[in-house]
Amino acid sequence: MELLEEQEVLLAKNLYPFQENTVSAILNELAENGSNFNLLYQLPTGGGKTVIFSEIARRYIQKWEKRVLILTHRIELSVQTATQLSLIGVTNKVINSEVKKLNSEEEHECYIAMVETLNNRLQEDNQFIKGVGLVIVDEAHYNSFRKIFQYYKDVNILGVTATPLSSNKALPLNDHYDKLLVGECISSLIESGYLSNADTFTYDVNLHGLKIGSNGDFTVSSSELVYGNFFMQEKLLFAYEEVAVGTKTLIFNSGIETSLRVEETFKKRGYKIRHLDSTFSDKDRKDVLLWFKKTPGAILTSVGILTTGFDEPTVETIIINRATRSLTLYHQMIGRGSRKLPNKSYFKIIDLGNNVRRFGYWQDYINWQDAFRFPDRFLESKLSEGDDLEFEVEYEYSKPIKDVLDVSLLETFDMKDAYYACLDRYEKGKIAVDESLDNHYNVVMTIATDYYHALDIMELLQDHIEHRIKAYTKCISKSTPNYFKFLMETYNRQLRQKFRASLEDE
Repeated sequence: MELLEEQEVLLAKNLYPFQENTVSAILNELAENGSNFNLLYQLPTGGGKTVIFSEIARRYIQKWEKRVLILTHRIELSVQTATQLSLIGVTNKVINSEVKKLNSEEEHECYIAMVETLNNRLQEDNQFIKGVGLVIVDEAHYNSFRKIFQYYKDVNILGVTATPLSSNKALPLNDHYDKLLVGECISSLIESGYLSNADTFTYDVNLHGLKIGSNGDFTVSSSELVYGNFFMQEKLLFAYEEVAVGTKTLIFNSGIETSLRVEETFKKRGYKIRHLDSTFSDKDRKDVLLWFKKTPGAILTSVGILTTGFDEPTVETIIINRATRSLTLYHQMIGRGSRKLPNKSYFKIIDLGNNVRRFGYWQDYINWQDAFRFPDRFLESKLSEGDDLEFEVEYEYSKPIKDVLDVSLLETFDMKDAYYACLDRYEKGKIAVDESLDNHYNVVMTIATDYYHALDIMELLQDHIEHRIKAYTKCISKSTPNYFKFLMETYNRQLRQKFRASLEDE
């Protein structure tokens, strides 16, 4: 049987009681609040989001007699959704790259589209799909969907996600969604028998050498250096042989080179393993996934391709062979093993990136309302608890900074070293902040032509200034949001004053 056919069989099922309650609650919210009301719905991976929003689409079409548009970011999700809609009697059409226009005689109740394809069609014809009353956004934490919203006014938008945190912290979800509706939590779904429980095994990993990229997560290049070396390969192999030998295993890596080395290392030990990444053709990818599905004890090592749109319930072990600062990615990776089967009530998690220390156990309660309303505060607390991340990683300078400044001059100063040097001299640790400010001032002054030019460069350095202030607050074990804000404001004010004193009269 083909992989897609087996997925179709799995999707053909009645709603669970909690799913039925969710469908009713969401439709009631839409009815009570009218058009221009945008609702975000959270449900853990494995809870059946596709089944839920497909049923919402069916009932919405019946009640309001308007079309529904469903947005996805991967073709696999589009096909999966189309299959579910067909099974419950909703006529639908997938808008893929081959669909250039819609025939007037070809009427469908629901359209499923990948965001980039639909955006191209709407730029050519802003009436490409007419009569839409509800837009459903799958994996709503991705920001690529926002470009579509401008074409749909006076409609309802329903975002669906396992983790209501924006993929871009500068564009929080509460800017666009009016309300968050939180579904069943992971522990509740486990207790009710809808998800498998997990046994978690953690191994301490030295993350020295990792760098933070512009997206806030560790860079692929630095992760390749940390995880591609012999010692990390040996630690991965040891963890697998200690915990998971013979189980069907998914290994998540940050980079392709690391994943290929993992494949090579495991093959030398005689294990059944294959590598998969986004460069594979559709046919090759399908072949690998079919092999993985049908091979007992198979190991699949992958990079950035199986976190969404992949459903293989027989997975017994998840190995996170990478570090991440993304709570969303953390849950997406683990969620691939949470599907329940009659002979599978538990799966295993092997963490090789200190991720559990960073985010807690997968089953832990998370206050998603707090994450939705105050995302900056929520993420800051998650990334600060019990894990001195700023000391484990090196700051990666953005291209604009590299193009303008000699970053080697910035690297002559280290906040942690400066802080402890002050203490060794029996001076106040706060002097380290003054020394940091002097370093920023001197670096900017090497190229600033006037006061306003200095301010422009200073603006480029805001992330770097924030990085140093965070390092200082960790040194003094005082990192409340108010104190951090006070330090940032004071630092920037004093830096502006120094520039004004030196440059404004020139």
